[in-house]
Amino acid sequence: MSLFLSVVPVSEAVAAVQRIAPPSGCEEVPLEDALHRVLAQDVHADIDIPGFDRSTVDGYAVAAAETTGASEAIPAMLQCRGRVGMGSTDAGSISPGSCRYIPTGGALPGGADAVAMIEHTEQVGDDILIHRPVAPGENVVFQGEDFRAGEVVLSRGRVLSPRDIGVAAAVGADRVVVTRVPKIGIISTGNELVPVAATPGPGEVRDANSYLAGAFVTERGCHPVYFGIIRDDRAVLTQAVASALDECDAVLVSGGSSKDERDNTAAVIADLGEVLIHGIALAPGKPTIIGTVRGKPVIGLPGHPASAFVVLVAVVDHLLAAMLDSAVSRRTVRARLTQNVPSARGREDYVRVSVRDTEATPVFGKSGLLNTLARSEGLVRVPASSEGLEVGEEVEVILW
Repeated sequence: MSLFLSVVPVSEAVAAVQRIAPPSGCEEVPLEDALHRVLAQDVHADIDIPGFDRSTVDGYAVAAAETTGASEAIPAMLQCRGRVGMGSTDAGSISPGSCRYIPTGGALPGGADAVAMIEHTEQVGDDILIHRPVAPGENVVFQGEDFRAGEVVLSRGRVLSPRDIGVAAAVGADRVVVTRVPKIGIISTGNELVPVAATPGPGEVRDANSYLAGAFVTERGCHPVYFGIIRDDRAVLTQAVASALDECDAVLVSGGSSKDERDNTAAVIADLGEVLIHGIALAPGKPTIIGTVRGKPVIGLPGHPASAFVVLVAVVDHLLAAMLDSAVSRRTVRARLTQNVPSARGREDYVRVSVRDTEATPVFGKSGLLNTLARSEGLVRVPASSEGLEVGEEVEVILW
């Protein structure tokens, strides 16, 4: 096996991980447990929402035609025939020349087709003076105007937010079918790595990538399973990857992906399965490995946390979304560059930037430095077809 295969474009790497993403299956859960889960089936309205014509304001239910020409000087005068009670199954009706008080959410009585806001009315005894005309349908939501019975309210593939949970409850979905949460194995390799709680000695560094990758996986709606630090020993790494595959749906291995002959990740993947890609036209993150073992994806990430995180955003994000049967969801903002950003044509660069108001300032640093992650708010992508971006150019910032 070649130690470093042909470098491929980012788009090819993304297509590869989407192709090998295993389906996660689905399960039915109570609505209260569905927050941030991915819908595996559409949610439909069980009835018309609302189920009746209702007022959107406090005011008086009227026939709109009877308010034509109303003004402060010459108000329309209607006789008030009582109140509409909240939750009442019988809102009654109004006759010509009359109106009824109606609270927000109250059912519109028969004969009424609009509601005059209470702020635009005046009560004189049993009469109501209306100082502004209202149009038919004004301040009213009609039956089924929100959702019709049987209509798709929330579509398959949607990541359920708190507002989605509320909407699902309103249409009677007390249980929903969601994608099962994929388990992602997290392995860090390297003789130089020590646990986070340890004080590194000469030549040692703390294992940041396990936590970085695990948090990223969690944020994307998957469940990380940590397999700890593995020494640079091919046999030991082989056993660790095999154990992770026994338990997980995919495995992320950080470190051991470079060209150096001591690096074992590609060799282990090749022994257990197949290396599909070893090298992406991506900076940082060129030595990334994409492979498959037992029908499950195994991804080799660079050892430097900053490089590993770029690969997580640029490539692994698409793998996790495909496993969850959802779309990649990113927060972005538009900003103008405060400095030139050089790049080499033929590779896709992801430049860390800080964002203030509408300006994006590149956060440059030497390879392997962590401060660029702490001092930045996101990434700017430089296309492979470009030799860089110029100061003042408007760019899209992918926010962390």
